Amino acid sequence: MSAYFVTGTDTDAGKTLVTSGLLALARRRGLTTLGLKPVASGCEATPEGLRNADALALQAQSQPLPDYDAVNPFTFVPAIAPHLAARRAGVTLALDDLVDHARPLLAERRDLTLVEGAGGWRVPLNASEDLSGMAVRLGLPVILVVGLRLGCISHARLTAEAIQADGRHLAGWVGSLVEPGLSFDAAGDEALYRDNLATLEATLPAPCLGVVPRLATGEANAMAAAAADHLRLPRTIAFG
Repeated sequence: MSAYFVTGTDTDAGKTLVTSGLLALARRRGLTTLGLKPVASGCEATPEGLRNADALALQAQSQPLPDYDAVNPFTFVPAIAPHLAARRAGVTLALDDLVDHARPLLAERRDLTLVEGAGGWRVPLNASEDLSGMAVRLGLPVILVVGLRLGCISHARLTAEAIQADGRHLAGWVGSLVEPGLSFDAAGDEALYRDNLATLEATLPAPCLGVVPRLATGEANAMAAAAADHLRLPRTIAFG
């Protein structure tokens, strides 16, 4: 069994696309999977209750299929930072509650479990706790999704340093093209893009698990399958 915490260099770095892609890749190899999104803001009301598109994407790539409430226990309507969304809803988020929810799910011992955070590594849950504390409390190694845009080298290196400072192992990183074109700049300079990727590979203390291109927006399962084509699993589970 392998479980990882997935974080990003920032919000909209491509965490869900990468997480669902890794789960889809594991399923191709006949592995059991579970994707968790403990806290999600930007949810919509449905007849079944609040639902979040990212959490639904992870649920769809989980095999055997879990209940939605197992995947995403804390849901909020406004698409804002979790602690602010919780405050508006009159709810207090606490690490104890998130960890207590996750432990029995991790104990199911699926071949690959991915716990997707919200935003970056230092996103707060409340006045004294960060969501990244889940990785610390549960002893999870971390996969970092780097949104490939101008400024991402510094963001990625600082995030990697923070992960290590918190005593967590960075198991790998994935580049995610979040802007049109191949490059980090408006001119579309492919050589500059390649040089920036080389800098990330040389300076981040973990292997690159792939670079996901900017994909045409489509149905979540199709996007996960397309992302999987550009990914490889962490070494501990790359079998089959």
